Amino acid sequence: MSSSRVSPGATAATLAFLLWGGVPLYWKQLQSVPAFELIAHRICWSILFLLAIMALRGTLRELRPAFMHARIFWWTLAASLLLATNWTIYVWAVNAGHVIETSLGYFLTPLFNVMLGYWLLHERLRRLQWVSIGCAATGVLLLLFHAGSVPWIAISLAVTWGLYGVLKKQSQLGPIAGLSFETLLLLPFAAACVIWLVQAGDGALGHVSPRLHVYILGVGIITSVPLLLFAYGAQRIRLVTLGLLQYIAPTVQFLLGLYVFHEPFDATRLQACLFIWFGLVIYTADSVWAQRARLSVS
Repeated sequence: MSSSRVSPGATAATLAFLLWGGVPLYWKQLQSVPAFELIAHRICWSILFLLAIMALRGTLRELRPAFMHARIFWWTLAASLLLATNWTIYVWAVNAGHVIETSLGYFLTPLFNVMLGYWLLHERLRRLQWVSIGCAATGVLLLLFHAGSVPWIAISLAVTWGLYGVLKKQSQLGPIAGLSFETLLLLPFAAACVIWLVQAGDGALGHVSPRLHVYILGVGIITSVPLLLFAYGAQRIRLVTLGLLQYIAPTVQFLLGLYVFHEPFDATRLQACLFIWFGLVIYTADSVWAQRARLSVS
């Protein structure tokens, strides 16, 4: 892999994760709009942006298999529902003051992916992978027994994003075509929601300030640009590098929740996060060692 390909790829992936990490700042500007309505707008404006990108690249034909093969259609529909669920939980949680817990969910995602590989794909786990999962489970149990509540936001985000990733691995569509078709499947419901809210006079369009209108119309770009950068970078850097970079987003979210939004973070939550972060360190080190072993053999 040449350095001319690695450098732009790493830059694109880093920018994608930085944008994902900073996106709570954007959603906070739309705090007065219900999460469900925001997701409807996100779908409507994202599809316009994505189809325009595909048209400029001359790749609209890549959508054809999804219309012609039932298996691709149903798998993509399932992925779209998981993606919409993940988006809704995330946007609601950010605007309800749970940015730190959303970051926890995306810290848990890599470890949940390992468990999914074990449960669904019957992959054998290495000893250090079991240790990393045990550390994360300990952190969750600490929140359950000492904080007195289940971190359902974090768990829901990890589960929906992890399952979405499994379906994406099975997809025969490219990253942009896959996202476009997922969004296209959700479009009738999203458009109906927006139209109904406008006609009922309960929606944001036509009833908020010009500044908020700009933010609402911009959600398609905010959604699509990081995904396009991620798709570009993922094709040009090693998976281990991509795995390390993915921690940028939840780290930025965590820092925003703690220092910008001043969310509560007591000793129990700190202890739980330390267990989860320690599990991630073990998981990452194990992944790097395994990658080096494979390269030395090849």
